[in-house]
Amino acid sequence: MTTPVNDTNAAEVPATGISSRPALDEMPRYRAGKPPVVIDGLQSYKLSSNENPYPPLPSVVKAIADHATVNRYPDPLSTALRTELSAFLDVPAEDIVTGGGSLGALNQLLATYAGRNADGTADEVIYPWRSFEAYPISVGLAGAESVKVPLRADGTHDLDAMAAAVTGRTKVILLCTPNNPTGPALTTAQVEDFLAKVPSRVIVVIDEAYEDFVRDPDAVNGIEMYRKHPNVVVLRTFSKGAGLAGLRVGYSVSHPPITQYLRVAAVPFAVSTIAEQAAVASLRHHDELVERIQALVTERTRVVEGLEALGWFVPDAQGNFVWLALGENTPEFAALAEQQALAVRAFGTEGVRVTIGEEEANTRFLSICATYTKGPRVS
Repeated sequence: MTTPVNDTNAAEVPATGISSRPALDEMPRYRAGKPPVVIDGLQSYKLSSNENPYPPLPSVVKAIADHATVNRYPDPLSTALRTELSAFLDVPAEDIVTGGGSLGALNQLLATYAGRNADGTADEVIYPWRSFEAYPISVGLAGAESVKVPLRADGTHDLDAMAAAVTGRTKVILLCTPNNPTGPALTTAQVEDFLAKVPSRVIVVIDEAYEDFVRDPDAVNGIEMYRKHPNVVVLRTFSKGAGLAGLRVGYSVSHPPITQYLRVAAVPFAVSTIAEQAAVASLRHHDELVERIQALVTERTRVVEGLEALGWFVPDAQGNFVWLALGENTPEFAALAEQQALAVRAFGTEGVRVTIGEEEANTRFLSICATYTKGPRVS
């Protein structure tokens, strides 16, 4: 006798009587951005995963080649990277904890500060929704309870509602800025006002995976908030701006009362030697990196202005992507893009996130939008 797994396309597996944690049945599955389909006569482009379309800098590629020894374990403390980040950010190296991307750093934090208690109650983690789709998965795996606070109609955090959602069981609050997948960034004034309403016992995470692309002069800087507020933790990554998504290197910045426990929960050897040295080289050649990032920001401006000229409503785009609140037309638009060899990220019947990619890909995306009449319009 066989029992099918929870996947209609999966083969049947023998029944064993082994059961998973009940929480897994309630969790969504993470769905990575799909690759583009091959269409004769068209170059295919992947605009579904918020990847940097440009390869790492030549100096970074050289650092990867020079540190390709993989038969030895990496430094579990990522000392070289933390030292470089300490000088770059002007923060103590002891306040930095590395992880496998910013998601790895987040998982370490949740494993440390949010979970299920001895009396059976679950800690609460508040975050905006829709936001980074790994949030509910990470919170659930930690054993904590998700408290999702809906975004405002313009794709921004409803900070008043998030503050009102705090209870005695709240342990962590996640702020995603710029918000993935909608795009707007939080301002310094908004975050300062929010922190004044939140008990100091609650950890507030400022997730800045896309901070390299932010150009709003009023946007919050997580590092400045960490300097002023002991309960703030900042998450950053080298996956987006630096183009090191495949190497998985990120980090958190927080004060010693927090980091002393984060180091206990940190996954040993999560950051490989190759990843560490690539990140170090990216920091040492930051001026060159800024030029590449600016090229993507310039393309983002062209795409946003093109959409607005067509009458589309686009939330303030401060990441390397744009959000189209297509509602029930989401699957149709994603299929239309697929027919033009573009892979975009569709979120059910909520909307489509489109990464800023190569110039030709962006132009083709605008061409699709020029003929599609069911998009969100400026009222």
